[in-house]
Amino acid sequence: MNKLYSYLVLCVAVLALNACSKQLSAPPQNSKVQDNTILDQSTAQVALNGAYYNFANATAIKNGWQDHQRIPAELSGWMAYGYGADNYVQNYNSSISLSDWNKEYTLINAANGIISGVGALPDIKFSNGRKAGIIAEARFLRAYGHYRLLIWYAQWYDISSKYGVLLRDELSSLGNIPKARSNVKDSYTFILNDLDTAIAGGPSKNPNYYATRWAAMALKMRVLMMRGASGDYATVMQLADSVILNSAYVLEANAVDIFHSKGLSSKEVILGLVPQALQTADYYSKSAQYYPGASSLYVASLGLKNLYANDPRQAWMVGAANPSATSPNTFYFTKFFVPGSAVSTVSETDYAIRLTEVYLLKAEAIVRSGGILADARTLIHSIQSKAGITATTNNANYLAVEAAITSDSLLMETYREEVRSLVGEDGLEWLALLRLPFATVTQFRPTITSQIQYIFAIPHDEFNYNPIIGDQNPGYNK
Repeated sequence: MNKLYSYLVLCVAVLALNACSKQLSAPPQNSKVQDNTILDQSTAQVALNGAYYNFANATAIKNGWQDHQRIPAELSGWMAYGYGADNYVQNYNSSISLSDWNKEYTLINAANGIISGVGALPDIKFSNGRKAGIIAEARFLRAYGHYRLLIWYAQWYDISSKYGVLLRDELSSLGNIPKARSNVKDSYTFILNDLDTAIAGGPSKNPNYYATRWAAMALKMRVLMMRGASGDYATVMQLADSVILNSAYVLEANAVDIFHSKGLSSKEVILGLVPQALQTADYYSKSAQYYPGASSLYVASLGLKNLYANDPRQAWMVGAANPSATSPNTFYFTKFFVPGSAVSTVSETDYAIRLTEVYLLKAEAIVRSGGILADARTLIHSIQSKAGITATTNNANYLAVEAAITSDSLLMETYREEVRSLVGEDGLEWLALLRLPFATVTQFRPTITSQIQYIFAIPHDEFNYNPIIGDQNPGYNK
């Protein structure tokens, strides 16, 4: 096992045991990773696997991706904590300490080691263009890490803001830890540049637990929808067409089958996460957190149940009422795990990118760009049809989309469909909410009273470890 992979596993273990006293936008002082630990294609692939290990947040706790599912859904009001109102549901940001800072910089550092190490090797060390492919996958992972930092710790909604991401483009060493955060404009540019490289050099085919150029296109669509600059919506539509028309991914005929029977075998999944070894037998598995079987319980809110009124998805997305007296009007969240069934590989599978998102982001881009609304409706209806909602069913949600004859009204129906289809999947419902006008956001979430609550505080220790990082996010104390 090469030194880089050993370091990645060690770093994850250290994080799990809370043994690091400093923020890990850099490795521990005596664990510098040498570029020459990647020697050829074989060792490069091992290192890349280690980076994916960090992407999955694989730790001794076997539900490492669950925060991607439930925290944004709680912040948006569509999920809740099953044993009482918590800080996420109430949008008490100042009382919340997210774990993403450490996780994403560990991922970014791993990706930087691969980019540097592989880039330094001669092409002859690789076969069939795999050198470019490995670098492209690493650039995708680095882009994803910086994207997560952008949405949680930077004013992504203001392109003119100075409060951007602390960008890391080198393998961390003692000499390059001190660094200032970038502004938002430059943060977007850096992330999009990585994604363009991933699109150009990424493999067209890969197991769907590894990145492809199609995954990079879909992630670029997310980033451009967040930025919303001139020309971004047109690019989103072009990228969507490339994925829909040129890739092998197809919408699942029955959406429920993705989550309850097929998992990663579904041809709709562009990028997913394989459960860890023995995860299905772990007491603290993800499934056990969605139905009483472990120490935590994450449930659907009454708002989510009501959103599925007249929708066939309610039958398999929202289960029986949660009997906890401390969390009334909540219900078992059954999108991933059916109460009473056995924990399985499928129920423990996680989804980073699905084709449904591509369709709905294209629909939103059409509406926001002043495009033909009928085209957006067609895309939304395509997704609704996979849930059993068609013109012949005379369903109220179908009719609501048809009745949305203005951009504003169709944007609202697009948002509702984004929630119905993508709730609990990597924060997509949260970002879709925050892309709405602020007055509309507060209508959905009265607990949000300021855009300060769109993001969170940079961890306190980072200012001690990196004194030139710059200012804390407005509204928070160092």
